[in-house]
Amino acid sequence: MNYTDIIQKQYDFFNTNQTKSVSFRIGQLKKLKEIITSEESSFYDAIYGDFKKSKADTYSTELSFVYDEIDLAIQNLPSWARHKRVRPNPLTLPSNSYLVPEPLGTCLVIGAWNYPYNISLVPLIAAMAAGNTVILKPSEIPSATSALMARLINENFPAEYIHVVEGGIPETSALLEEKFDKIFFTGSTVVGRIIYEAAAKHLTPVTLEMGGKSPAIVTKDTNLKGAAKRIVFGKFLNSGQTCIAPDYVVIDEKVKDEFLQYLKAYIEKFDYSFVNGNYVQIINDRNFHRLSGLIDQQKIYFGGERDLASRFIGPTILTDVSFDDPVMKEEIFGPVLPVLTYSNLDQAIAGIKTKPKPLSCYLFTHDLAVKQKVLNEISFGGGAINHTLLHFANANLPFGGVGHSGMGSYHGRAGFDTFSHYKSVFEKPFWLEPNLVYPPNTPTKIKWLRWLTRL
Repeated sequence: MNYTDIIQKQYDFFNTNQTKSVSFRIGQLKKLKEIITSEESSFYDAIYGDFKKSKADTYSTELSFVYDEIDLAIQNLPSWARHKRVRPNPLTLPSNSYLVPEPLGTCLVIGAWNYPYNISLVPLIAAMAAGNTVILKPSEIPSATSALMARLINENFPAEYIHVVEGGIPETSALLEEKFDKIFFTGSTVVGRIIYEAAAKHLTPVTLEMGGKSPAIVTKDTNLKGAAKRIVFGKFLNSGQTCIAPDYVVIDEKVKDEFLQYLKAYIEKFDYSFVNGNYVQIINDRNFHRLSGLIDQQKIYFGGERDLASRFIGPTILTDVSFDDPVMKEEIFGPVLPVLTYSNLDQAIAGIKTKPKPLSCYLFTHDLAVKQKVLNEISFGGGAINHTLLHFANANLPFGGVGHSGMGSYHGRAGFDTFSHYKSVFEKPFWLEPNLVYPPNTPTKIKWLRWLTRL
């Protein structure tokens, strides 16, 4: 496989400067929205074929984000692309200083399988808004969604501007041999390291959106019933196949039993099933077997139902779990929720900090001091107080990880910035020319410089 020719065509097209026009970018974003809108039923059919995701779930967790991102970019692009004035310092007066946002060039966007539309198209939109050309490589695991995106984009956009490459590891590896101006990757930490290493050969900047074991901390003073409801929502959406899902719960031991009853009650109330359209299949047999291996039969408090033929694993709660258990050694990425306990908050924080920095953290408390303590002491990409997942839904909040959970961010303005370079420009007129900066240096000049630089 050789992608050199198509990438070179994208470089050539970028160098015509057509993509730098704000009107061009807005026109292309409107075109993308029209394509998705007109083919919305095809998007529902494809993703249902891949893992039985319902129309309601597909709209709420996938297409609504795509539409919102396009609308936000169209509305704000004239402002985002404008030169940004910067205050000059006294030493450089009279002068103007400003930042000029420019597109990075030709970009590679690598999507993930768990939210195939959202995680592929939202960064694509950001790259388009910033004025780049793009190679999009969606995950091959949900094959129907990959094929749909490839067909719709490749039939409606010229390959020198946007092009979708389908395939698996060989195709991705071949793409990574090429030189790009930016690589945006969403996926596992293991693959993220491979992406980072490949990008380093070309000194290509990267944004890595990965995962990790995101904790939910529940204190005894909180609304336990409300906390259970919101954790069940966040954990079992998409059958737990969500990078920001609460991976495990750490709860004050004094209220564990009451909290577990609420968890069980809400799982039963929400009645997760394919028939109800609020549950999806485990994406493939490999992940089904991996998740099954993480379920310790002796520690099941609730659930544990499995069926390989339909790739179904029911919502499962594990108790009497410690940080040393096998289920705590890796990101679960499925409908299995371990519940750990603590006797004091410092103990909980210490346990969480034995793991790599998580993508998200969720805290349920009414105590302001506890909130400040957790925010100050635990490093994480983003999160929520007294809820789960919804920080992802606010496009005004940059979304990204830290440490092993990722680097860089996107969504809204942050996505535009991720795919842009800000040129620093200093502009000075000729009509006033102080001689302070020119030779010869004198004691008087040094005194003036000292004074000016302290203003």
